[in-house]
Amino acid sequence: MLMRIYSMLTLLLLLIISPIQAQQQTHAIRGNVLDKTTREMLPFINVVIWETTKGATTDSVGNYTIGGVKSGTYRLQASAVGYKTFISPEFSVVNKDMEFNIELEENTETLKEVKVTAGPYRKPAESPVSMRVIGFAEIEKSAGANRDISRVIQSFPGVASAPSGYRNDLIVRGGGPSENRYYIDGVEIPNINHFSTQGASGGPVGIINAELIRETDFYSGAFPAGKGNAMSSILDFRLKDGNSTTRTYNIALGSSEAAFTTDGYINKKTTYLFSARQSYLQLLFKALKLPFLPAYTDTQFKVKVKFDKKNELTLLGLGAIDNMSLNTDTAGQTDGNKYILTTIPVIRQTTYTLGGVWKHFAGNTVQSYVLSINNLDNKQHKYRNNDDSSEANKILDYSSFEREIKFRFENSSQLDHFRLNIGANTELARYFNNTRQTVYANGISTNLAYNTDISFFKWGLYSSLNYDSNDGKLTVSAGLRTDANTFTSSMSNPLRQLSPRISLAYCIADGWYINGNLGRYYQLPSYTVLGYKNDYGMLVNKANNIRYQRSDQVVIGLEQRPTNYIRLTLEGFYKRYTDGLLSVSDGIPLSSKGNDYTLFGTEAVTSSAKGRAYGAEALARWFGYKNLNLIVAYTFVRSEFLEPATGKYIPSSWDNRHLLTMTGSYKLPRNWDIGTKLRVIGGAPYTPYDAYKSSIKAAWDAQNRPYYDYSRFNAERGAVFSQLDIRIDKTYYFKGWMLGFYFDVQNATNSKYRQAPVLNSTGVTDPTDANRYLMKTIDVENGSVVPSIGIMMQF
Repeated sequence: MLMRIYSMLTLLLLLIISPIQAQQQTHAIRGNVLDKTTREMLPFINVVIWETTKGATTDSVGNYTIGGVKSGTYRLQASAVGYKTFISPEFSVVNKDMEFNIELEENTETLKEVKVTAGPYRKPAESPVSMRVIGFAEIEKSAGANRDISRVIQSFPGVASAPSGYRNDLIVRGGGPSENRYYIDGVEIPNINHFSTQGASGGPVGIINAELIRETDFYSGAFPAGKGNAMSSILDFRLKDGNSTTRTYNIALGSSEAAFTTDGYINKKTTYLFSARQSYLQLLFKALKLPFLPAYTDTQFKVKVKFDKKNELTLLGLGAIDNMSLNTDTAGQTDGNKYILTTIPVIRQTTYTLGGVWKHFAGNTVQSYVLSINNLDNKQHKYRNNDDSSEANKILDYSSFEREIKFRFENSSQLDHFRLNIGANTELARYFNNTRQTVYANGISTNLAYNTDISFFKWGLYSSLNYDSNDGKLTVSAGLRTDANTFTSSMSNPLRQLSPRISLAYCIADGWYINGNLGRYYQLPSYTVLGYKNDYGMLVNKANNIRYQRSDQVVIGLEQRPTNYIRLTLEGFYKRYTDGLLSVSDGIPLSSKGNDYTLFGTEAVTSSAKGRAYGAEALARWFGYKNLNLIVAYTFVRSEFLEPATGKYIPSSWDNRHLLTMTGSYKLPRNWDIGTKLRVIGGAPYTPYDAYKSSIKAAWDAQNRPYYDYSRFNAERGAVFSQLDIRIDKTYYFKGWMLGFYFDVQNATNSKYRQAPVLNSTGVTDPTDANRYLMKTIDVENGSVVPSIGIMMQF
């Protein structure tokens, strides 16, 4: 009811202010153009606003100014003889002049037969397939995403999502949520979500403020050699640079959070970005009568210092504080709420990343030095039946932290048609864990208690060689990577983790390309796996001599670009998993877990799981022309693992089979925008519960949750689910400031998703057996209309 009133008031406010006539202001876009390699300013370069004739030419020292620009979202195009045509990421001109500096790369190609049309799509030599570029406007205006990058990615092929859920787990091409990695401006970050599942990284809401993002590269395969430890996806964020001539301030109020953002300059050589957000998501969840109430705070900053034309330093920071409490007022609402309150723990979590990137430009060579530190502090506790009146009722008391200190060096050299990248990385990791937990195994309830404090050293080497043919029709990239660490003898030999890869792209006709990649990728098991101990205080998985997980992948794609704003792709992929982690107690691969609010990997495993994922993806993308953005994506995917007992492949937990998304936004007159997103998600398999074991009092009281019947692993399958999201934006530009509103509705058609039935204890003793509880099967149905509103001011 609260949200309905909130939404009605917002619509009323929009109707009231719609007649207001904002003053139409014009501004200037200015900056300089320089050679990316030599760092010399380039005179007489033509710079225009993309898809227009409005532009300017750089002067004798490389500066340009485009005047008379109305407020809005733009791209720039720069071109000159001897240089590759440059299309910039999206950026906004709001209430002040905009500075945008351009770096041009020398063109070594002699074009004779191939017609090249400048467009916003990029195809790097290392990743000519399975890489998508996501602009900031797509993030900010995406329907149903609430400016959360993890939800925006759901529009792209190969990405599954929880139907009508409240989590951001990335399920990419049939891989689990633990198989993804994240970078910001070259600095690796451990996760991008608040309340992340330790060891798997998914959570209900993103940490990164979309206001700071310039664009994002999303890799679902063909991973660059410089970015290791991923088997399903890599997200590489690039943040905006602060404005070197003026300062701006932005205030945003949404249904879930309040945010403050500022950017500008400190001195002539130093710019900054800063963001701080405070949530009131717990109020939304309370209004929706959800059984858990997440509250969070996060902050980000970026400082960039350009010492001279050959040296620059970027300092980055990202931090979050998370507190999740239980909404016990909903205990009497539904059986589903009772079940969640019974099983979900209370979570307290803090995380931060600090990093610095030094770049030195030396002629045809660029050298990068990256130093960073990551820290995750995770605390969880749970009382039996949420009764905290006595410590004897505590069935989980968990405290741990992870810390990584990383250094990476990379040298990139250009010589005619070749680019050589070589690099090395080192890392000192520490993991601490203090666990007190009641467990039930082999018919006995026991108290498991252990302390882990491990430190070990990791290192890696990598290189890649890229080639562009003289006529521009062929690009080839060959890369090699190896990683090792000192945790176990099986992982200390770098020759066991040799990771070769090769990519190829060939233009078979004007606008037609055939692309491919073949690669082997390794991933280190999570710290929760490495640091797990048994009742005797033994590091079980170290004793089991676990290994890096391995995935061999092949991708073949066909691409057509009929115009510079349309891209059509068809890709087929095959992923083979070996040396995966197999649960000793459950006999299933650990990769089929990790999408809930508990912990991932705190159990005994062996490196014996095998599996595969394969399928095909079709994508049609219309980008920015005639005020329209459109993405239509379909994926057929199978995700399976080899059952040791039978030698047959059975579905993994991510075997959705069919994924369809249609996402679009259209810019209307008078600064109105409308966007929609339709998702159709195939039903995922699930494992029924073991009613016999779950009803045993000692078993239920040990963990306050039912036990799966893994003899019927993924024997059942959920129903197909579809969801429609709608978003409307209205922006007013006044002299010196901007005012914006948005109204977003998730699941506008109120679709219902019937989840796998859950099993809950009634707390009543079975009259026929005093050692058992009477159990109740609960049919869980998710799906409700979730309206969100937002107000933004920039000045």
